[in-house]
Parts: sequence; structure tokens; C-alpha cells
Amino acid sequence: MSEAQDRAAVPMDTEISIQALHKAFDENRVLRGVELEIGRGEFVAIVGGSGCGKTVLLSHILGLLTPDKGRVLVADHEQAEAPLVDLSSFEDEIELARIHTHWGVVFQRNALFSGSVFDNLALWLREIKNLDDGAINEIAGSVLAAVALPTGAEFLETDAASLSGGMAKRLAIARALSMDPVVLFYDEPTTGLDPVSASQIQELILTTHQDRRASNIVTTSIIITHDKDLLSRLHPRTVMLHDGRVYFDGPFEEFQNAASAIIRPYFELMPVLHGGASEFH
Repeated sequence: MSEAQDRAAVPMDTEISIQALHKAFDENRVLRGVELEIGRGEFVAIVGGSGCGKTVLLSHILGLLTPDKGRVLVADHEQAEAPLVDLSSFEDEIELARIHTHWGVVFQRNALFSGSVFDNLALWLREIKNLDDGAINEIAGSVLAAVALPTGAEFLETDAASLSGGMAKRLAIARALSMDPVVLFYDEPTTGLDPVSASQIQELILTTHQDRRASNIVTTSIIITHDKDLLSRLHPRTVMLHDGRVYFDGPFEEFQNAASAIIRPYFELMPVLHGGASEFH
């Protein structure tokens, strides 16, 4: 398909377009023709039972996996009007890194670097944006305040490994925000947190999305989760994967009230799955 055909087929305000995506690992067919369009500025949760392919789908969107069939198109914010580009057309990691400079990712295990809070905030800003310590300190103060963490020198020097689960998650979100992203990805952001911390992170995710919009920054938020409480609080567009395809796509209220023999058992089981979530789901 030509570039002109691509632009005609997909609206220009699309952030991510997943087209007939297939992926198998040996005999295990995980994705079996996923079709999904995510518009700029949307707030989307991707759910589904363990093994349904949520993380595999996320890995394709991030360009970490190559499809067996199908395509993943993402908006290229380095170009005027951010046209969609096919990730499989990239010839090297430099092109993918160019796309990633506009994304922020909060991993399930936080993936904090060894070293201090400042080290965690500084690494990407130094290596990707070539900022000096003065500029980094200014950004660090802004993003730490945004996630309700201390902004003083003592906290910046704190070993990231010593932080509580809730504070480590906040730091992971602050690090993602430090890149001023247009897309924020969250992989099981509340797994392993106590109820109070989980509630605070849920609210933080929502206010981050809303505050950026209020500042005229169009941010797309995509959450991989089993957390029923998160869905109930945030009311995102809800996409459920089942049998390697999109089974449901609509408002959370419709998902919550669906009488489907596929959705109902999963919805009731979500607290158990959330409690035992792993990085491979």
C-alpha cells in the first residue's frame, strides 16, 4: 500500500493504527488479526485474560516485536502534522528511537535504573535530549512536583532502590513525563501496590492526562491492566482482547454491564488476575 493510500485509509488524527496483526511463538498463536485504531488524545485501557496477548500487543506498538503478518502504524511527531509511519519500514534502531523520543513508558516493574532519583530522571534527558544538569534540574523539579514527590536536593540524591512501591511508581511516571511525551504507556501500573498507593496512582494517571489536556498538550494514554478499580475510577475506553482478537471496544460502562459469556467471567475474575499479574500476560 502506498503512502498516499495509507493517509487516505486512516484519519490524520490517528495516533496508532493496528491492522490485521498476527503473532505466533512456535505453535502458540497469540495475536490472530488484531484491528485497533487509537486517536490522538484518547484514554484507552486494554484488558483481557492472562495469555490473551496484551503485553505482546504493547511490544508490537513499541516496536520491540515484529509482526508475522499485519502492520503497526504510529504517528511520527518529528514531521509536520505527524503522519502515520509503518514501524516495519524502519531500517535501524535510530529511526525507532526518533519515534520513542515522543513517548513515555511506565513499566510494570518500574524498571528504575540503579543510582539516585536524579540519575533516573537525568539519563534519558542527557542521552536523548542532550540537556545539561541545569536544565535537567529544572525539569526534575517540575515532574516530581507533578507526581507529588519531594523536589529538594536531599530527595534527588536518594537511592531509587530505597523508595517504597508507591514512591517508585511515582518516580517511574515522573521519568516518563520528563520527556514531555505525546503518548504515555502504562503496563499494569498498580500491580503490587497496597490499596492506598494504588488509589493514588490511579488518580495520578487520570489527573496527568487531564492536566496535560488543560495545558493544550494533546496526550494519548494507553493502559494495560487487570485492575477493575482503576477502570471504575478512570472510565476509559475499554478494549478487551480474547482469542487473539479485539472482542470488545467501547465505554467502560458498557463493558461493566455486558452480559456476554466471555466478558462476565473475566470481569468477575479481574481482582484475582490483578493480584497475580506478571509481566507476561
